[in-house]
Amino acid sequence: MVGLIGKKIGMSQIFDENGKVIPVTLVQAGPCTVIQRKGIETDGYSSVQLGYEEVAEKKVAKPQKGHFKKHNTKFYRHLKEFRVSENDEVNTGDVFDVNIFQKNEIIKVTGISKGKGFQGVMKRHGFRGFIQTHGTHESFRGPGSVGQCAQPSRIFKGQKMPGHMGCDQVTVKNLKVIQIDVERNILLIKGAIPGSKNSIVYLSK
Repeated sequence: MVGLIGKKIGMSQIFDENGKVIPVTLVQAGPCTVIQRKGIETDGYSSVQLGYEEVAEKKVAKPQKGHFKKHNTKFYRHLKEFRVSENDEVNTGDVFDVNIFQKNEIIKVTGISKGKGFQGVMKRHGFRGFIQTHGTHESFRGPGSVGQCAQPSRIFKGQKMPGHMGCDQVTVKNLKVIQIDVERNILLIKGAIPGSKNSIVYLSK
């Protein structure tokens, strides 16, 4: 198996054998159940669909209910597909947990970043802002000049401006698995990952 669905618990820190502090993010990864196995002959590509966080039938939408019943599985709150090789022996009903990962393994994590609302250019793009002296008047955090005058008489597409910040899909690569708690299905991943506490993340090898 190449990946799991997980939930971000929060951040902490641990110490290595040399006494050096390591910032870690705790992720409850799985257990995930295989809902559907897709193949090249039937679907045009090879993948598995995983379900995470079992829920009652009344909490599932009617179209999803039929999907779960068709594959004779329980009902889950979150679904995610992971591409696998056609030769991988993964079948509907199989359950995967943190045991698919190993200590010191390099993985990538995908999640939805924290939403920060409408923000200015200093917070959104890291602009420096204006000097605070020499007659600067009423504009200290503004963007400054954003275009030309008569030619081309417009602002170019992609210009860095104030606007909505966050709530984007973000993938962070080359994260190291520091520790694995098999009993509680928790991974300790070095560094920060996108999302807030209790947000859903996707872990891939």
